[in-house]
Amino acid sequence: MQILFDDKFIPRNQARVDIEDRGYQFGDGIYEVIRVYGGKMFCLEAHLRRFAKSASEIRMELPHSPERLQILLEELVRTNGLTEGNVYLQASRGTAPRNHPFPEHCRSQVVAYTMEASRPLQTLKEGIRAITDRDIRWLRCDIKSLNLLGAVLAKQNAVDRGCQEAILHRDGRVTEGSSTNVFMVREGTLITHPADNLILHGITREVVLELAREEGIPVREEAPSVEALFRADEVFITSTTMEVAPVISIDGRTVGEGSPGPVTRRLQNAFEKQIGKK
Repeated sequence: MQILFDDKFIPRNQARVDIEDRGYQFGDGIYEVIRVYGGKMFCLEAHLRRFAKSASEIRMELPHSPERLQILLEELVRTNGLTEGNVYLQASRGTAPRNHPFPEHCRSQVVAYTMEASRPLQTLKEGIRAITDRDIRWLRCDIKSLNLLGAVLAKQNAVDRGCQEAILHRDGRVTEGSSTNVFMVREGTLITHPADNLILHGITREVVLELAREEGIPVREEAPSVEALFRADEVFITSTTMEVAPVISIDGRTVGEGSPGPVTRRLQNAFEKQIGKK
């Protein structure tokens, strides 16, 4: 398998990152995960816009423009013959002697690679179980940074309890999942946390909101309470890799009828048309 390393394609086993790379030592960097359907990257331009915005928010200059990155990533997908899977893209601020302030004359480093992966069809059909957990992350969750320890701990808490996702809350208000955005349905209205600094502005989230409006489903962007989540008729999560995944129980409490609900199914069908799978 070839990987993109700066602006070259090299075998993965030849890639080397210095021990003083700031992504490794400080988490000083950003990333994106892009889904590939039928050999084509889904919403690539939106992902690259967010990548550039994340870089700007941490005051990091990328070595490539979004247009150049698009060309490189498309070549990477073709070179590796990827038809179904994901592209992982990362940039760190670069390598410099360890010191907290931004180093002078440090060039950021870009790495990207492909991963074969099937769609989570069983999960989409049957749903997942989730827990609630306190949101202990920093206050700039809108930046897709390499600092993921809070999310890792929350996800592991879910796994330890036999679940697949942790739904996070801050001061009693639901924010998002450890690696997903969270939606609930109450009396036919779709409710999800607004796109502010407390959540990642998910690409799939935006697609689903647009699809909901096209389907005539009322949408409210507000932070629901944990108690409101427990009373929801339906709950689902969205992400690049999970698509639109129903949540059938939270903290052992059954959501709705304990099976994917009608609004979730409508949005799943609309999403499948969007990605050319229906």
